[in-house]
Amino acid sequence: MQEFARELNRAARSHPIGTLQEIRAELHGKQRSGRDIFSAQTIFKKWAFHHGGRSELQFNIGFDHTKDELRSGVAFSFDTSRSFPNIEPLINKARHFNDFLRMNPDLYRDMRMWYWRNGERKEIPVGPISPELAAKGLFVFLGNRRPVRKVTREAVLDDMDRLLPLYRFVESGGRTEPLPRSVKKGFLFKSGKQAHLTKTKASYAQKELDIELRHNRLQDILERRLVDRYGADNVCREVACGIGNNSIDLVVRQADGYWFYDIKTFPSPRACMREAIGQLLEYAFWPGCQNASRLIVVGEAAPDRDVVGYCRQLKKRFSLPVEYEQIVLAH
Repeated sequence: MQEFARELNRAARSHPIGTLQEIRAELHGKQRSGRDIFSAQTIFKKWAFHHGGRSELQFNIGFDHTKDELRSGVAFSFDTSRSFPNIEPLINKARHFNDFLRMNPDLYRDMRMWYWRNGERKEIPVGPISPELAAKGLFVFLGNRRPVRKVTREAVLDDMDRLLPLYRFVESGGRTEPLPRSVKKGFLFKSGKQAHLTKTKASYAQKELDIELRHNRLQDILERRLVDRYGADNVCREVACGIGNNSIDLVVRQADGYWFYDIKTFPSPRACMREAIGQLLEYAFWPGCQNASRLIVVGEAAPDRDVVGYCRQLKKRFSLPVEYEQIVLAH
């Protein structure tokens, strides 16, 4: 671990993460603590975190559970010590962590998230940290795990580069730009079939993977339905919305404008509506984005009387073109 951490320090000089100590000095108004990511005080036998990271969202590497896998990413260590007796500062930073992931729900979808408690690791979907996990003694991690024999310095540093905007947002108290400008894409409607994952033999993070695979299967069914109704030239999936790396599940081009569809896999229509509406409103009406004439939330559950009434109220009182549509997944 000590040797690999030192190798990362040297290789990081050609990466954005190599300026971490400068960023820390800028954000916290302190003098720069050297130039290395890891220091002798923060490199241990089985793990390492960035110098100064004990009270921060820390860049962390380590052997995860066994020496067969190495993790790389960011973590909150909700644990106390003589020099760090109170986890309240980290809980405040976890709030900004959650805000960033809510605003960028797709940015780290390909990564993994898990927590350790009492020596046991449990996988969770990539997303906001629940209040139950921001508790004394827990270790919450976002990033990747790779077999040690396949780990490269570049792969680890690439993980850290990607997570740097999240770190800046958290450590600035939410003051920095939450949407990485380098990955911003404008709205582009381009019909045609796009390949994506619908089944897998992977055994890790099964719960998280099942959610994504189920979403993809629903997306396939909805796409076929929309193509049958409106023609292939008028249907496009995974359309960049113009905000960070976020994309709209499906878009239909009509004479009166574009219709945006957002698919949710929650078991109740109310939960689907609650999670989707904020995203759809942002996709359609955020400055610089493509406006939409209809916003459709898609879920597996049938719309009940409350959902129908809710949509009616949104249209009547706020002129919001929100609708709910059911789609059934064949087993």
